[in-house]
Amino acid sequence: MRRGFLIAGLCCLVQALSLAAMGPVRAEAEATPNVAPSAEAASPPGQAGTQSETMAGPDAAATPESPATTETPATEPPPVAVADAPPPHPIVAIIREKLASPDIGKGAEADDVAALRDFYEAWNDAPLWITEMGFTARAQAALFEIEKADDWGLEAKAFALPSAGALPANDEAQAQAEIALDLAILKYARFARGGRYDPAAISDLLDQTPPLRDPKTVIAEIGMTSAPDAYLRSLHPSHEQFVRLRQALLKARDAEKEGAKASATGIKRIVMNMERWRYMPESLSPIYVWLNTPEFMLYVVKDGETIFRDKTLVGTIGYPTPIFSADMKTVVFNPDWVAPPSVLQDKLLPALRRKYFNILKANKLRVSYQGKPVDPTKVDWNRVNIHSYTFSQKSGPKNVLGKAKFLYPNKHIVYMHDTLSYRQKVFKEERRDIGYGCVRMQKPRQFAEVLLAEDQKLEASKVKELWDKGVNRAVSVEQKLPVHTTYFTAVVDDEGKISTFGDLYGIDRKMAVVMFGTADGFPVPPPEPKRSSSGAVASSAPARNTGGGTGISSSLGFLGD
Repeated sequence: MRRGFLIAGLCCLVQALSLAAMGPVRAEAEATPNVAPSAEAASPPGQAGTQSETMAGPDAAATPESPATTETPATEPPPVAVADAPPPHPIVAIIREKLASPDIGKGAEADDVAALRDFYEAWNDAPLWITEMGFTARAQAALFEIEKADDWGLEAKAFALPSAGALPANDEAQAQAEIALDLAILKYARFARGGRYDPAAISDLLDQTPPLRDPKTVIAEIGMTSAPDAYLRSLHPSHEQFVRLRQALLKARDAEKEGAKASATGIKRIVMNMERWRYMPESLSPIYVWLNTPEFMLYVVKDGETIFRDKTLVGTIGYPTPIFSADMKTVVFNPDWVAPPSVLQDKLLPALRRKYFNILKANKLRVSYQGKPVDPTKVDWNRVNIHSYTFSQKSGPKNVLGKAKFLYPNKHIVYMHDTLSYRQKVFKEERRDIGYGCVRMQKPRQFAEVLLAEDQKLEASKVKELWDKGVNRAVSVEQKLPVHTTYFTAVVDDEGKISTFGDLYGIDRKMAVVMFGTADGFPVPPPEPKRSSSGAVASSAPARNTGGGTGISSSLGFLGD
Protein backbone atom coordinates (compact mmCIF):
# COMPACT_ATOMS: atom_id res chain seq x y z
CA MET A 1 0.00 0.00 0.00
CA ARG A 2 2.79 2.38 0.90
CA ARG A 3 4.36 1.65 -2.52
CA GLY A 4 1.07 2.56 -4.20
CA PHE A 5 0.86 5.86 -2.30
CA LEU A 6 4.47 6.65 -3.29
CA ILE A 7 3.81 6.00 -7.00
CA ALA A 8 0.67 8.14 -6.89
CA GLY A 9 2.60 10.92 -5.22
CA LEU A 10 5.35 10.80 -7.83
CA CYS A 11 2.79 10.95 -10.64
CA CYS A 12 1.20 14.01 -9.07
CA LEU A 13 4.61 15.64 -8.73
CA VAL A 14 5.45 15.01 -12.42
CA GLN A 15 2.08 16.43 -13.47
CA ALA A 16 2.61 19.51 -11.32
CA LEU A 17 6.06 20.13 -12.79
CA SER A 18 4.73 19.77 -16.36
CA LEU A 19 1.97 22.26 -15.73
CA ALA A 20 4.41 24.68 -14.13
CA ALA A 21 6.68 24.51 -17.23
CA MET A 22 3.74 25.20 -19.54
CA GLY A 23 2.57 28.12 -17.47
CA PRO A 24 4.95 30.85 -18.87
CA VAL A 25 4.31 29.81 -22.46
CA ARG A 26 0.56 29.96 -21.96
CA ALA A 27 0.80 33.27 -20.16
CA GLU A 28 2.93 34.75 -22.94
CA ALA A 29 0.49 33.62 -25.59
CA GLU A 30 -2.46 35.06 -23.68
CA ALA A 31 -0.60 38.37 -23.21
CA THR A 32 -0.19 38.96 -27.03
CA PRO A 33 -2.32 42.02 -28.07
CA ASN A 34 -5.45 41.08 -30.00
CA VAL A 35 -5.13 43.68 -32.80
CA ALA A 36 -7.42 43.41 -35.84
CA PRO A 37 -5.29 42.95 -39.03
CA SER A 38 -5.80 45.21 -42.06
CA ALA A 39 -7.90 44.02 -44.94
CA GLU A 40 -4.96 44.07 -47.29
CA ALA A 41 -2.67 42.02 -45.10
CA ALA A 42 -5.16 39.49 -43.75
CA SER A 43 -7.75 38.94 -46.50
CA PRO A 44 -7.48 37.17 -49.82
CA PRO A 45 -8.32 39.25 -52.89
CA GLY A 46 -12.01 39.99 -53.25
CA GLN A 47 -12.83 39.28 -49.51
CA ALA A 48 -11.21 42.24 -47.75
CA GLY A 49 -14.45 43.96 -46.72
CA THR A 50 -16.06 40.85 -45.33
CA GLN A 51 -13.08 39.76 -43.27
CA SER A 52 -12.62 43.24 -41.80
CA GLU A 53 -16.22 43.42 -40.61
CA THR A 54 -16.03 39.96 -39.11
CA MET A 55 -12.90 40.64 -37.05
CA ALA A 56 -13.87 44.13 -35.93
CA GLY A 57 -17.33 43.12 -34.65
CA PRO A 58 -20.59 45.11 -34.66
CA ASP A 59 -19.26 48.15 -32.85
CA ALA A 60 -16.34 48.60 -35.27
CA ALA A 61 -18.70 48.30 -38.23
CA ALA A 62 -21.05 50.94 -36.80
CA THR A 63 -18.23 53.45 -36.14
CA PRO A 64 -15.57 52.83 -38.77
CA GLU A 65 -13.95 56.17 -38.03
CA SER A 66 -13.07 55.10 -34.45
CA PRO A 67 -9.55 53.80 -33.94
CA ALA A 68 -9.28 50.12 -32.94
CA THR A 69 -8.77 49.48 -29.21
CA THR A 70 -6.74 46.70 -27.72
CA GLU A 71 -8.00 44.51 -24.77
CA THR A 72 -5.55 42.51 -22.67
CA PRO A 73 -7.31 39.71 -20.74
CA ALA A 74 -6.25 38.92 -17.16
CA THR A 75 -3.66 36.21 -16.96
CA GLU A 76 -5.14 32.99 -15.48
CA PRO A 77 -3.00 31.20 -12.90
CA PRO A 78 -1.97 27.68 -13.74
CA PRO A 79 -4.22 24.97 -12.23
CA VAL A 80 -3.07 23.61 -8.89
CA ALA A 81 -2.39 19.92 -8.90
CA VAL A 82 -4.47 18.18 -6.17
CA ALA A 83 -3.61 14.65 -5.18
CA ASP A 84 -6.56 12.27 -5.19
CA ALA A 85 -7.76 11.10 -1.73
CA PRO A 86 -6.38 7.66 -0.98
CA PRO A 87 -8.93 4.89 -1.33
CA PRO A 88 -10.26 3.33 1.89
CA HIS A 89 -8.74 0.16 3.24
CA PRO A 90 -10.48 -2.79 1.53
CA ILE A 91 -12.02 -3.99 4.80
CA VAL A 92 -13.22 -0.47 5.64
CA ALA A 93 -14.87 -0.30 2.22
CA ILE A 94 -16.80 -3.48 3.06
CA ILE A 95 -17.67 -2.07 6.50
CA ARG A 96 -19.16 0.98 4.83
CA GLU A 97 -21.28 -1.21 2.58
CA LYS A 98 -22.55 -3.26 5.50
CA LEU A 99 -23.36 -0.20 7.60
CA ALA A 100 -25.34 1.24 4.70
CA SER A 101 -27.56 -1.83 4.69
CA PRO A 102 -30.84 -1.52 6.63
CA ASP A 103 -30.31 -5.02 8.00
CA ILE A 104 -27.36 -3.91 10.11
CA GLY A 105 -29.62 -1.81 12.34
CA LYS A 106 -31.81 -4.71 13.46
CA GLY A 107 -31.46 -5.12 17.19
CA ALA A 108 -29.03 -2.20 17.48
CA GLU A 109 -29.57 1.32 18.74
CA ALA A 110 -30.19 3.66 15.80
CA ASP A 111 -27.85 6.31 17.21
CA ASP A 112 -25.06 3.74 17.51
CA VAL A 113 -25.40 2.64 13.89
CA ALA A 114 -25.50 6.26 12.71
CA ALA A 115 -22.35 7.02 14.70
CA LEU A 116 -20.53 4.10 13.09
CA ARG A 117 -21.62 5.15 9.61
CA ASP A 118 -20.25 8.65 10.15
CA PHE A 119 -17.02 7.36 11.66
CA TYR A 120 -16.14 4.84 8.96
CA GLU A 121 -17.21 7.19 6.17
CA ALA A 122 -14.36 9.46 7.27
CA TRP A 123 -11.96 6.63 8.14
CA ASN A 124 -9.70 5.30 5.37
CA ASP A 125 -7.03 3.49 7.37
CA ALA A 126 -7.02 -0.09 8.56
CA PRO A 127 -9.95 -1.21 10.77
CA LEU A 128 -9.79 -0.33 14.46
CA TRP A 129 -9.94 -3.89 15.82
CA ILE A 130 -9.56 -6.60 13.23
CA THR A 131 -6.82 -7.99 10.95
CA GLU A 132 -6.69 -11.00 8.68
CA MET A 133 -5.19 -12.86 11.64
CA GLY A 134 -8.05 -11.96 13.98
CA PHE A 135 -8.59 -9.35 16.69
CA THR A 136 -5.71 -7.14 17.77
CA ALA A 137 -4.47 -6.96 21.36
CA ARG A 138 -6.44 -3.74 21.83
CA ALA A 139 -9.59 -5.42 20.59
CA GLN A 140 -9.13 -8.35 22.94
CA ALA A 141 -8.65 -5.95 25.87
CA ALA A 142 -12.04 -4.38 25.05
CA LEU A 143 -13.67 -7.79 24.62
CA PHE A 144 -12.40 -9.12 27.93
CA GLU A 145 -13.53 -5.98 29.74
CA ILE A 146 -17.07 -6.27 28.38
CA GLU A 147 -17.11 -9.93 29.40
CA LYS A 148 -16.62 -8.72 33.02
CA ALA A 149 -19.77 -6.57 32.89
CA ASP A 150 -21.33 -8.52 35.80
CA ASP A 151 -18.63 -7.13 38.09
CA TRP A 152 -20.07 -3.68 37.43
CA GLY A 153 -23.71 -4.50 38.07
CA LEU A 154 -24.43 -5.10 34.38
CA GLU A 155 -24.96 -8.41 32.56
CA ALA A 156 -22.34 -9.76 30.15
CA LYS A 157 -25.00 -11.81 28.38
CA ALA A 158 -26.62 -8.57 27.21
CA PHE A 159 -23.76 -7.97 24.77
CA ALA A 160 -23.45 -9.90 21.50
CA LEU A 161 -19.69 -10.34 21.53
CA PRO A 162 -17.72 -11.96 18.72
CA SER A 163 -15.27 -14.68 19.69
CA ALA A 164 -11.97 -13.18 20.82
CA GLY A 165 -9.85 -15.90 19.25
CA ALA A 166 -11.77 -16.49 16.03
CA LEU A 167 -9.79 -16.44 12.77
CA PRO A 168 -11.84 -14.62 10.11
CA ALA A 169 -12.50 -16.76 7.05
CA ASN A 170 -12.53 -13.88 4.58
CA ASP A 171 -12.80 -10.11 4.19
CA GLU A 172 -16.55 -10.20 4.83
CA ALA A 173 -15.99 -11.95 8.14
CA GLN A 174 -13.39 -9.35 9.14
CA ALA A 175 -15.81 -6.52 8.44
CA GLN A 176 -18.62 -8.27 10.32
CA ALA A 177 -16.41 -8.89 13.37
CA GLU A 178 -15.32 -5.24 13.42
CA ILE A 179 -18.92 -4.02 13.37
CA ALA A 180 -19.99 -6.53 16.03
CA LEU A 181 -17.32 -5.33 18.45
CA ASP A 182 -18.12 -1.68 17.68
CA LEU A 183 -21.80 -2.22 18.50
CA ALA A 184 -20.95 -4.07 21.73
CA ILE A 185 -18.66 -1.22 22.80
CA LEU A 186 -21.28 1.43 22.14
CA LYS A 187 -23.95 -0.57 23.95
CA TYR A 188 -21.65 -1.06 26.93
CA ALA A 189 -20.92 2.67 27.00
CA ARG A 190 -24.63 3.43 27.02
CA PHE A 191 -25.41 0.91 29.77
CA ALA A 192 -22.48 2.06 31.90
CA ARG A 193 -23.91 5.56 31.96
CA GLY A 194 -27.49 4.65 32.79
CA GLY A 195 -28.97 4.03 29.37
CA ARG A 196 -30.07 0.47 30.04
CA TYR A 197 -33.55 1.57 31.16
CA ASP A 198 -35.61 4.74 31.05
CA PRO A 199 -35.89 5.87 34.70
CA ALA A 200 -39.34 7.39 34.13
CA ALA A 201 -40.59 4.07 32.75
CA ILE A 202 -39.63 2.41 36.05
CA SER A 203 -41.34 5.05 38.20
CA ASP A 204 -42.70 8.48 37.44
CA LEU A 205 -40.99 9.61 40.65
CA LEU A 206 -37.59 9.24 38.95
CA ASP A 207 -37.31 12.63 37.27
CA GLN A 208 -33.73 12.01 36.13
CA THR A 209 -31.84 12.08 32.84
CA PRO A 210 -28.83 9.72 32.74
CA PRO A 211 -25.62 11.46 31.57
CA LEU A 212 -25.23 9.46 28.37
CA ARG A 213 -22.18 10.06 26.20
CA ASP A 214 -22.67 10.67 22.48
CA PRO A 215 -21.79 7.43 20.62
CA LYS A 216 -19.85 9.49 18.06
CA THR A 217 -17.63 10.68 20.88
CA VAL A 218 -17.27 7.17 22.30
CA ILE A 219 -16.15 5.52 19.05
CA ALA A 220 -13.75 8.38 18.29
CA GLU A 221 -12.21 8.33 21.77
CA ILE A 222 -11.91 4.58 22.19
CA GLY A 223 -10.56 4.24 18.66
CA MET A 224 -7.61 6.45 19.55
CA THR A 225 -6.79 5.14 23.03
CA SER A 226 -4.08 2.57 23.63
CA ALA A 227 -6.07 1.09 26.56
CA PRO A 228 -9.70 0.56 25.52
CA ASP A 229 -10.37 -1.58 28.61
CA ALA A 230 -9.45 1.33 30.89
CA TYR A 231 -11.59 3.63 28.77
CA LEU A 232 -14.61 1.37 29.21
CA ARG A 233 -14.10 1.26 32.98
CA SER A 234 -13.92 5.06 33.07
CA LEU A 235 -17.48 5.28 31.73
CA HIS A 236 -18.98 4.01 34.99
CA PRO A 237 -19.90 6.52 37.72
CA SER A 238 -16.98 7.64 39.84
CA HIS A 239 -19.19 8.66 42.78
CA GLU A 240 -17.90 7.32 46.07
CA GLN A 241 -21.08 5.44 46.91
CA PHE A 242 -21.10 3.71 43.51
CA VAL A 243 -17.50 2.59 44.05
CA ARG A 244 -18.34 1.30 47.54
CA LEU A 245 -21.44 -0.53 46.35
CA ARG A 246 -19.41 -2.22 43.62
CA GLN A 247 -16.87 -3.39 46.18
CA ALA A 248 -19.72 -4.75 48.29
CA LEU A 249 -21.10 -6.56 45.23
CA LEU A 250 -17.75 -8.18 44.43
CA LYS A 251 -17.32 -9.22 48.05
CA ALA A 252 -20.79 -10.79 48.15
CA ARG A 253 -20.23 -12.70 44.92
CA ASP A 254 -16.80 -13.89 45.99
CA ALA A 255 -18.28 -15.21 49.20
CA GLU A 256 -20.98 -16.94 47.18
CA LYS A 257 -18.35 -18.63 45.01
CA GLU A 258 -16.58 -19.89 48.13
CA GLY A 259 -19.75 -21.60 49.30
CA ALA A 260 -21.12 -18.96 51.64
CA LYS A 261 -24.86 -18.45 51.48
CA ALA A 262 -25.42 -15.02 49.98
CA SER A 263 -28.69 -13.15 50.06
CA ALA A 264 -30.12 -12.99 46.56
CA THR A 265 -32.28 -10.07 47.64
CA GLY A 266 -29.25 -8.30 49.10
CA ILE A 267 -27.27 -8.66 45.88
CA LYS A 268 -30.22 -7.44 43.82
CA ARG A 269 -30.62 -4.44 46.11
CA ILE A 270 -26.95 -3.54 45.63
CA VAL A 271 -27.25 -3.82 41.85
CA MET A 272 -30.42 -1.70 41.75
CA ASN A 273 -28.82 1.03 43.83
CA MET A 274 -25.76 0.96 41.57
CA GLU A 275 -28.11 1.42 38.63
CA ARG A 276 -29.75 4.44 40.26
CA TRP A 277 -26.32 6.01 40.78
CA ARG A 278 -25.95 5.86 36.99
CA TYR A 279 -28.90 8.26 36.75
CA MET A 280 -27.13 10.89 38.83
CA PRO A 281 -25.30 13.85 37.24
CA GLU A 282 -21.74 12.98 36.26
CA SER A 283 -20.50 15.66 38.64
CA LEU A 284 -22.37 16.28 41.90
CA SER A 285 -20.52 19.62 42.36
CA PRO A 286 -17.73 20.50 44.84
CA ILE A 287 -20.40 21.35 47.39
CA TYR A 288 -23.95 20.01 47.31
CA VAL A 289 -26.96 19.03 49.39
CA TRP A 290 -27.85 15.34 49.42
CA LEU A 291 -31.41 14.43 50.45
CA ASN A 292 -31.84 10.65 50.67
CA THR A 293 -35.57 10.04 51.02
CA PRO A 294 -35.65 6.38 52.27
CA GLU A 295 -33.02 7.26 54.88
CA PHE A 296 -34.92 10.35 56.09
CA MET A 297 -31.61 12.22 56.15
CA LEU A 298 -30.01 15.30 54.67
CA TYR A 299 -26.29 15.93 54.15
CA VAL A 300 -24.20 18.88 53.03
CA VAL A 301 -21.10 17.53 51.30
CA LYS A 302 -18.04 19.61 50.47
CA ASP A 303 -15.06 18.16 48.60
CA GLY A 304 -16.22 14.67 49.49
CA GLU A 305 -16.58 15.37 53.22
CA THR A 306 -19.89 15.68 55.08
CA ILE A 307 -19.93 19.07 56.83
CA PHE A 308 -23.55 18.98 58.02
CA ARG A 309 -26.27 16.37 58.54
CA ASP A 310 -29.86 16.57 59.67
CA LYS A 311 -32.98 14.43 60.04
CA THR A 312 -35.82 15.01 57.60
CA LEU A 313 -39.54 14.39 57.18
CA VAL A 314 -40.57 13.46 53.65
CA GLY A 315 -43.76 12.96 51.67
CA THR A 316 -46.03 9.98 52.23
CA ILE A 317 -46.59 7.23 49.67
CA GLY A 318 -49.77 9.03 48.63
CA TYR A 319 -47.88 12.30 48.15
CA PRO A 320 -44.28 11.17 47.64
CA THR A 321 -41.16 13.29 47.46
CA PRO A 322 -39.93 13.12 43.84
CA ILE A 323 -36.38 12.18 42.85
CA PHE A 324 -34.53 14.93 40.96
CA SER A 325 -31.68 17.45 41.08
CA ALA A 326 -31.98 21.25 41.06
CA ASP A 327 -29.88 24.21 42.14
CA MET A 328 -30.54 26.03 45.40
CA LYS A 329 -31.45 29.64 44.61
CA THR A 330 -32.99 31.30 47.66
CA VAL A 331 -33.24 31.09 51.43
CA VAL A 332 -36.40 32.81 52.66
CA PHE A 333 -36.67 33.76 56.32
CA ASN A 334 -40.13 34.08 57.90
CA PRO A 335 -41.88 33.06 54.67
CA ASP A 336 -45.50 33.24 53.61
CA TRP A 337 -47.09 29.97 52.52
CA VAL A 338 -49.13 29.39 49.37
CA ALA A 339 -51.17 26.19 49.30
CA PRO A 340 -49.94 23.86 46.51
CA PRO A 341 -52.30 22.32 43.93
CA SER A 342 -52.51 19.02 45.81
CA VAL A 343 -53.78 20.75 48.95
CA LEU A 344 -56.29 22.76 46.94
CA GLN A 345 -57.69 19.72 45.19
CA ASP A 346 -57.63 17.12 47.95
CA LYS A 347 -58.24 19.13 51.12
CA LEU A 348 -59.69 22.55 50.54
CA LEU A 349 -62.06 21.93 47.63
CA PRO A 350 -64.09 19.12 49.29
CA ALA A 351 -64.56 21.29 52.40
CA LEU A 352 -65.49 24.45 50.50
CA ARG A 353 -68.01 22.60 48.35
CA ARG A 354 -69.71 21.56 51.57
CA LYS A 355 -69.56 25.21 52.66
CA TYR A 356 -67.21 24.32 55.50
CA PHE A 357 -65.49 27.72 55.49
CA ASN A 358 -64.17 27.29 59.00
CA ILE A 359 -61.20 25.42 57.52
CA LEU A 360 -59.95 28.75 56.16
CA LYS A 361 -60.41 30.58 59.44
CA ALA A 362 -58.87 27.82 61.53
CA ASN A 363 -55.74 27.79 59.38
CA LYS A 364 -55.60 31.57 58.81
CA LEU A 365 -55.85 31.20 55.05
CA ARG A 366 -56.51 34.23 52.86
CA VAL A 367 -58.17 33.82 49.47
CA SER A 368 -57.42 35.97 46.44
CA TYR A 369 -58.20 35.96 42.73
CA GLN A 370 -55.72 37.52 40.32
CA GLY A 371 -54.11 39.34 43.23
CA LYS A 372 -57.32 40.77 44.68
CA PRO A 373 -58.87 39.52 47.97
CA VAL A 374 -62.18 37.70 47.62
CA ASP A 375 -64.85 36.57 50.06
CA PRO A 376 -64.79 32.75 49.84
CA THR A 377 -68.37 32.51 51.09
CA LYS A 378 -69.59 34.29 47.95
CA VAL A 379 -67.87 31.95 45.51
CA ASP A 380 -69.69 28.94 44.03
CA TRP A 381 -66.95 26.37 44.58
CA ASN A 382 -68.97 23.75 42.71
CA ARG A 383 -68.58 25.71 39.48
CA VAL A 384 -65.27 27.59 39.59
CA ASN A 385 -61.76 26.26 39.07
CA ILE A 386 -60.17 26.33 42.51
CA HIS A 387 -56.70 26.41 40.92
CA SER A 388 -57.47 29.91 39.63
CA TYR A 389 -57.53 31.10 43.24
CA THR A 390 -54.64 31.64 45.64
CA PHE A 391 -54.85 30.45 49.24
CA SER A 392 -52.05 31.90 51.34
CA GLN A 393 -50.95 32.12 54.94
CA LYS A 394 -48.84 35.01 56.24
CA SER A 395 -45.62 34.41 58.08
CA GLY A 396 -45.89 33.98 61.80
CA PRO A 397 -45.62 31.49 64.63
CA LYS A 398 -48.32 29.23 63.14
CA ASN A 399 -47.22 29.41 59.54
CA VAL A 400 -46.87 25.88 58.21
CA LEU A 401 -43.39 26.59 56.81
CA GLY A 402 -42.06 27.73 60.15
CA LYS A 403 -39.17 30.22 60.18
CA ALA A 404 -37.49 29.42 56.87
CA LYS A 405 -37.83 27.76 53.50
CA PHE A 406 -35.13 26.79 51.02
CA LEU A 407 -36.02 27.12 47.35
CA TYR A 408 -34.50 25.11 44.52
CA PRO A 409 -36.98 25.79 41.66
CA ASN A 410 -38.44 22.68 40.06
CA LYS A 411 -41.58 21.55 38.26
CA HIS A 412 -42.71 19.55 41.31
CA ILE A 413 -43.13 22.67 43.51
CA VAL A 414 -41.05 20.93 46.17
CA TYR A 415 -38.72 22.66 48.63
CA MET A 416 -37.29 22.31 52.14
CA HIS A 417 -38.60 24.15 55.16
CA ASP A 418 -38.75 24.40 58.94
CA THR A 419 -40.90 22.13 61.12
CA LEU A 420 -43.42 23.46 63.61
CA SER A 421 -42.94 22.54 67.26
CA TYR A 422 -45.91 20.17 67.44
CA ARG A 423 -44.35 18.09 64.64
CA GLN A 424 -40.91 17.83 66.23
CA LYS A 425 -41.92 14.56 67.95
CA VAL A 426 -41.91 12.81 64.57
CA PHE A 427 -38.12 13.16 64.40
CA LYS A 428 -37.86 10.59 67.18
CA GLU A 429 -39.51 7.97 64.98
CA GLU A 430 -37.59 5.67 62.64
CA ARG A 431 -40.09 6.14 59.83
CA ARG A 432 -40.72 9.78 59.05
CA ASP A 433 -42.97 10.12 56.01
CA ILE A 434 -45.53 12.84 56.49
CA GLY A 435 -46.93 15.60 54.34
CA TYR A 436 -47.20 16.50 50.67
CA GLY A 437 -43.77 15.92 49.12
CA CYS A 438 -41.84 18.84 50.57
CA VAL A 439 -38.95 18.07 52.92
CA ARG A 440 -39.02 19.30 56.50
CA MET A 441 -35.91 19.64 58.62
CA GLN A 442 -35.07 19.33 62.27
CA LYS A 443 -32.32 22.00 62.31
CA PRO A 444 -33.11 24.51 59.56
CA ARG A 445 -31.34 27.48 61.16
CA GLN A 446 -28.04 25.58 61.41
CA PHE A 447 -28.57 24.46 57.82
CA ALA A 448 -29.01 28.08 56.73
CA GLU A 449 -25.87 29.05 58.63
CA VAL A 450 -23.81 26.40 56.83
CA LEU A 451 -25.18 27.21 53.39
CA LEU A 452 -24.80 30.98 53.62
CA ALA A 453 -21.37 30.76 55.24
CA GLU A 454 -20.17 28.59 52.37
CA ASP A 455 -21.95 30.65 49.74
CA GLN A 456 -21.15 34.21 50.81
CA LYS A 457 -19.31 33.96 54.13
CA LEU A 458 -22.37 35.24 55.98
CA GLU A 459 -21.78 35.08 59.73
CA ALA A 460 -23.98 32.94 61.96
CA SER A 461 -24.95 36.05 63.96
CA LYS A 462 -26.41 37.61 60.81
CA VAL A 463 -28.42 34.46 60.08
CA LYS A 464 -29.75 34.50 63.67
CA GLU A 465 -30.75 38.13 63.23
CA LEU A 466 -32.69 37.33 60.07
CA TRP A 467 -34.25 34.36 61.84
CA ASP A 468 -35.34 36.26 64.95
CA LYS A 469 -36.49 39.50 63.37
CA GLY A 470 -39.74 38.00 62.09
CA VAL A 471 -39.61 39.92 58.82
CA ASN A 472 -40.10 38.16 55.50
CA ARG A 473 -36.66 38.37 53.88
CA ALA A 474 -35.17 36.45 50.94
CA VAL A 475 -31.43 35.89 50.57
CA SER A 476 -30.20 34.80 47.15
CA VAL A 477 -27.69 31.97 46.89
CA GLU A 478 -24.87 33.32 44.73
CA GLN A 479 -22.86 30.19 43.89
CA LYS A 480 -23.87 26.90 42.31
CA LEU A 481 -25.27 24.67 45.02
CA PRO A 482 -27.15 21.63 43.71
CA VAL A 483 -29.74 19.79 45.77
CA HIS A 484 -29.80 16.08 44.87
CA THR A 485 -32.96 14.35 46.08
CA THR A 486 -32.29 10.62 45.82
CA TYR A 487 -33.80 7.21 46.50
CA PHE A 488 -31.00 4.96 47.73
CA THR A 489 -32.06 2.02 49.87
CA ALA A 490 -28.47 0.79 50.34
CA VAL A 491 -25.60 2.99 51.52
CA VAL A 492 -22.05 1.88 52.38
CA ASP A 493 -20.13 3.56 55.21
CA ASP A 494 -16.38 4.21 55.51
CA GLU A 495 -15.77 0.73 56.94
CA GLY A 496 -17.59 -0.97 54.08
CA LYS A 497 -20.70 -1.81 56.12
CA ILE A 498 -23.98 -1.67 54.20
CA SER A 499 -26.97 0.10 55.71
CA THR A 500 -30.33 -0.65 54.11
CA PHE A 501 -33.55 1.33 54.28
CA GLY A 502 -37.18 0.52 53.64
CA ASP A 503 -38.62 0.68 50.15
CA LEU A 504 -40.83 3.61 51.12
CA TYR A 505 -42.43 4.20 47.72
CA GLY A 506 -42.02 0.72 46.22
CA ILE A 507 -39.38 1.79 43.68
CA ASP A 508 -37.14 -1.18 44.55
CA ARG A 509 -40.05 -3.50 43.89
CA LYS A 510 -40.79 -1.93 40.51
CA MET A 511 -37.14 -1.95 39.56
CA ALA A 512 -36.73 -5.61 40.52
CA VAL A 513 -39.48 -6.56 38.10
CA VAL A 514 -37.82 -4.61 35.28
CA MET A 515 -34.27 -5.79 35.97
CA PHE A 516 -34.78 -9.36 37.21
CA GLY A 517 -38.24 -10.29 36.00
CA THR A 518 -39.64 -10.78 39.50
CA ALA A 519 -40.38 -8.77 42.64
CA ASP A 520 -39.59 -11.71 44.94
CA GLY A 521 -37.87 -10.42 48.06
CA PHE A 522 -39.28 -6.92 47.68
CA PRO A 523 -42.69 -6.69 49.36
CA VAL A 524 -45.38 -4.16 48.64
CA PRO A 525 -44.61 -1.02 50.70
CA PRO A 526 -46.88 -0.42 53.68
CA PRO A 527 -49.52 2.32 53.52
CA GLU A 528 -48.70 5.70 54.92
CA PRO A 529 -49.14 5.98 58.70
CA LYS A 530 -52.07 7.90 60.08
CA ARG A 531 -50.90 10.37 62.69
CA SER A 532 -52.76 12.32 65.31
CA SER A 533 -52.54 16.10 65.36
CA SER A 534 -49.63 15.81 67.80
CA GLY A 535 -47.63 13.90 65.20
CA ALA A 536 -47.70 10.47 66.85
CA VAL A 537 -48.55 7.45 64.74
CA ALA A 538 -52.14 6.38 65.38
CA SER A 539 -52.96 3.67 62.85
CA SER A 540 -52.71 2.75 59.21
CA ALA A 541 -54.71 4.71 56.66
CA PRO A 542 -55.33 4.59 52.92
CA ALA A 543 -52.59 6.03 50.75
CA ARG A 544 -54.55 9.13 49.76
CA ASN A 545 -56.97 10.85 52.10
CA THR A 546 -59.45 13.00 50.20
CA GLY A 547 -61.72 13.95 53.04
CA GLY A 548 -62.45 17.51 54.02
CA GLY A 549 -62.93 19.30 57.28
CA THR A 550 -60.17 20.09 59.71
CA GLY A 551 -58.55 16.76 58.86
CA ILE A 552 -56.23 18.87 56.74
CA SER A 553 -54.05 19.45 59.79
CA SER A 554 -53.65 15.84 60.84
CA SER A 555 -53.68 13.86 57.61
CA LEU A 556 -51.72 16.43 55.65
CA GLY A 557 -49.23 17.40 58.27
CA PHE A 558 -48.85 20.91 56.84
CA LEU A 559 -51.32 23.12 58.62
CA GLY A 560 -51.41 23.72 62.34
CA ASP A 561 -54.23 22.51 64.55
